[in-house]
Amino acid sequence: MPIENGDFVKINFTGKIDETGDVFDTTYKDVAEEAGILVENKEYAPIPIVVGGNHLLPAIEEAIVGLKEGDEKEVKVTPEKGFGERNSNLIQLVPMKEFKKQGIKPVPGMRITSEGQNAKVLTVSGGRVKLDFNHELAGKNLTYDVKVAEIVEGDNEKVKSMIQLHYAYPNMDIDKTEVDFEDDTVKIKLDEITRFDQKPYMDVTLARFRIAKDIWENMDVEKVQFVDTFEKKTGEDEQADED
Repeated sequence: MPIENGDFVKINFTGKIDETGDVFDTTYKDVAEEAGILVENKEYAPIPIVVGGNHLLPAIEEAIVGLKEGDEKEVKVTPEKGFGERNSNLIQLVPMKEFKKQGIKPVPGMRITSEGQNAKVLTVSGGRVKLDFNHELAGKNLTYDVKVAEIVEGDNEKVKSMIQLHYAYPNMDIDKTEVDFEDDTVKIKLDEITRFDQKPYMDVTLARFRIAKDIWENMDVEKVQFVDTFEKKTGEDEQADED
């Protein structure tokens, strides 16, 4: 059956900047290596999404409606439908002393976080630092080569796909995640690595809310419960963990 909005699918893609042909994002490890953008400890695999759920750029999700499993498509994305046009008001001068307070030595090309926003250092001169708060892909025309790797079937697999999306944890063993449906409620018990060994920047509460929201909106479920069980370990268990 052709893909419709609300379907759970897994997507492979490679994104390139039209003007230069540079690859800026991909789900393929070999492509990332060749392009010099490989991220250590990142899992390169198809991304699970709900079509129309704003998990990828809307232009991409719109383009895969009507495709079937295994289909491929080239998607052109203009700045208006991508990361917006460049805005000169988002280029600001910041006194060097503000960086010294934080023990930061800015150099051109460095990416930093300032007041909760990401920025790129453009220049460092005369005791002032010029920062560009535009998205690094703002003003760019982009091309995404997209492939429908899988159409996710079955309620348990749909729930697990949203866990994979929002936790995005490379050591996750999704097969150890337990999913149980009772009437209009789904109960989720995550594997221990996913529960306790989180990325340092991950907001676990927010991730769980996003999982629940996607389930509410696209499945016949009213309640989502995350079940956390903490078991007392015996001396033998603790020794095994240390070994």
